[in-house]
Amino acid sequence: MQIRPTTEQDHEVFVDTLHAAFARFPETPGEDGSGVWWAALEMDRALLAVAPDGRPVGTAAAYSFELTLPGQTVVPAPGVTAVGVLPSHRRRGVLTAMMRHQLAELRERGEFLSVLLASEAAIYRRFGYGPATFTARLTVTRHQSAFARPRAGATDEAVTDTDTGSIEVLKASACKDVLEEVYDRYRRAQPGALSRPHRWWERAAGQPPIAPAPRYVALHRDADGVPDGYASYEPGDSGTLRVDEVITTDDAVFTALVRYLLDHDLFTEVVLKHVPADHPVRWQFADFRAAQVADGGDWLWVRLLDVPGALTARGWFADGELVLDVDDPFLGERRRHLLTVRDGKAECVPTDREPDLSLDISDLGSLYLGGTAPSTLVRAGHVRAHHPDAARRADALFRTDRAPHCLHWF
Repeated sequence: MQIRPTTEQDHEVFVDTLHAAFARFPETPGEDGSGVWWAALEMDRALLAVAPDGRPVGTAAAYSFELTLPGQTVVPAPGVTAVGVLPSHRRRGVLTAMMRHQLAELRERGEFLSVLLASEAAIYRRFGYGPATFTARLTVTRHQSAFARPRAGATDEAVTDTDTGSIEVLKASACKDVLEEVYDRYRRAQPGALSRPHRWWERAAGQPPIAPAPRYVALHRDADGVPDGYASYEPGDSGTLRVDEVITTDDAVFTALVRYLLDHDLFTEVVLKHVPADHPVRWQFADFRAAQVADGGDWLWVRLLDVPGALTARGWFADGELVLDVDDPFLGERRRHLLTVRDGKAECVPTDREPDLSLDISDLGSLYLGGTAPSTLVRAGHVRAHHPDAARRADALFRTDRAPHCLHWF
């Protein structure tokens, strides 16, 4: 079996092989190839697994994204996608060979991490990926959706920010440029968020509001008329209003957009598909049970390819040091690192000192964005703490000022 890179000439066979792997038929793209979820594939970052008889039997690809790290550092992050093996060739090492080949290519490019959305959680951990961001789905019954008056009182500046902007209702197809601009500002401020390259918007790839499926958009403008948030939504069955995403970095704007959605006539409930698990909106209802939270589970998975490079790239919010003994069984590497943080910057160097924590590379991926506390994985039996206070010190060091969240689908 051969693993080979692809070119634009391989596009059709790549798409056909991928769909066959999942027993699906491709949708019909537009005349220019746009309007389907794979329209933004980068064929110079894709791989084909080819059997000895020349038949393609597996696919893997990557998108050129940027990832926002804690401290609002923005770094390159290849987004692994379109991974599939024909049923006739599964459990023969095809997937393992593609993953090994791909990781080697990413390292050659100088990329120190990669990300993916895991179709099956049990598959990708063995390749070094760990779940790093989490999302929740909120279902709100409209007749219970009144907001409570803030109990902290009108003199408390932390809770009395009021929205002075306005909301305009548009069709998504009529405001793609504005949505692209608002999303880009949002993702640069939100740890765990991925970029949506212009190619995605131009090619109408992915999912709404990027894709061409009809959507309404509630576009929020600040007091000066500058767009600073939006909600993408569609009417669903049985009186349900389905919201793809609410995009803004301002809590007051988020509240205003949610209030607009909840005040929409003719619907009995509103479903917010992607909300950060720690978002305060649930606490704003007079009836705490008005919003039923369904754990959307894991979303973005992270794989570190260069541990020192990754740890020194993100921002830090406490001083301290840790010795990390990191095992990477898939790549056959085990290395010990001294992580030292001062004034928000990290240094990470090889060391022979006794470790504070011993952990798998996939678990370090889960800790990297701050969405999971080291002590959680210690208690789960996955990370070994060598000293009584090691987990506590690690918690303090990996803590972030804002929980990571990602809602981009790829």
